[in-house]
Amino acid sequence: MSTNPLAALSDAGVSIWLDDLSRERLNTGNLAGLIADQHVVGVTTNPTIFATALSNGSVYDEQVRELAARGADTDAAVREITTTDVRNACDLFRDLYTATDGVDGRVSIEVDPRLANDTEATVAEALDLAKAVDRPNLLVKIPATVEGLPAITRVLAEGISVNVTLIFSVERYRHVMEAFVAGLEQAKANGHDLRGIHSVASFFVSRVDTEIDKRLDALGTPAAAGLRGKAAIANAVLAYAAYQEVFRGERWEALAAAGARAQRPLWASTGVKDPQYSDTRYVDQLVVADTVNTMPEKTLHAVADHGKIEGDKVTGRAAEAQEVFDALVEVGIDLDDVFVALETEGVDKFEKSWAELLDTVTGQLNQAKG
Repeated sequence: MSTNPLAALSDAGVSIWLDDLSRERLNTGNLAGLIADQHVVGVTTNPTIFATALSNGSVYDEQVRELAARGADTDAAVREITTTDVRNACDLFRDLYTATDGVDGRVSIEVDPRLANDTEATVAEALDLAKAVDRPNLLVKIPATVEGLPAITRVLAEGISVNVTLIFSVERYRHVMEAFVAGLEQAKANGHDLRGIHSVASFFVSRVDTEIDKRLDALGTPAAAGLRGKAAIANAVLAYAAYQEVFRGERWEALAAAGARAQRPLWASTGVKDPQYSDTRYVDQLVVADTVNTMPEKTLHAVADHGKIEGDKVTGRAAEAQEVFDALVEVGIDLDDVFVALETEGVDKFEKSWAELLDTVTGQLNQAKG
């Protein structure tokens, strides 16, 4: 195994994607440098990332002036600005996309988070985004809400690749995989080439520890304290076991024979939020083949500097992980409530970021109009 932690991670079958995108990264060559030197083979975006990008610097000013001169409203301007960045990133990754037969070289863009609980609007928005970006290596991000699940199936059925986001529980992850398989079955019936349809399932990691640790601290018992920092990795281990279970057997084999690729687990929210923990723990401890780890740049550099990539840390650990969950229940953690709270908070955070993005662009448009 390579002594370079990022190379070792890649050699272990983990695709390294950057959890960030901005026009500055594209224009300065920063993103190209990360591809060339840091084993980055994809990019994910979300409303928070775009809100941050638009509020910093003047790199978007020229396009904003053009949009203002055309009389574009805020929603249209946000759509054009964000799809321009994503389209350009798709072009930057095109060679990687080709070299990996479409597995990597992927760039994600998220549907308007205000639509998270509206199936029909999510489908329409996803189709619109795919048409606007018009690149084969795009992934449209759809949240794994109850209303998002049928949207995932319907968008895949149209031949569009999907990144399913905001997955927190193994139970919901199983529903996501069912939505994916059903979508491919419909896509096949609709005459689409399954080899061109890809998907990842973004399973959130650090936020699970943040929420459960808070509840453990509130309990204040030695047993509770002993479980701090164990939930998120156990949750991901159980998710991978579910992935291995679903993508085998007759139903999946029929799709695989038609060229279908399994929906890879993507470890999201891998930046460490508690300073008591190693800043590379959600990378080091989630090494397993056929997965993606999407990292903020700070985490990427931390892994490059001192990551401990020691081979597969996930396969065969489901029983151990289940013991952690059983212990959490025993000390009084309501896991169902945890996962509902995390999903609600996740959607709310992205809605807030979207509102900030709209406010920023509104101000920039007004300023450009003088």
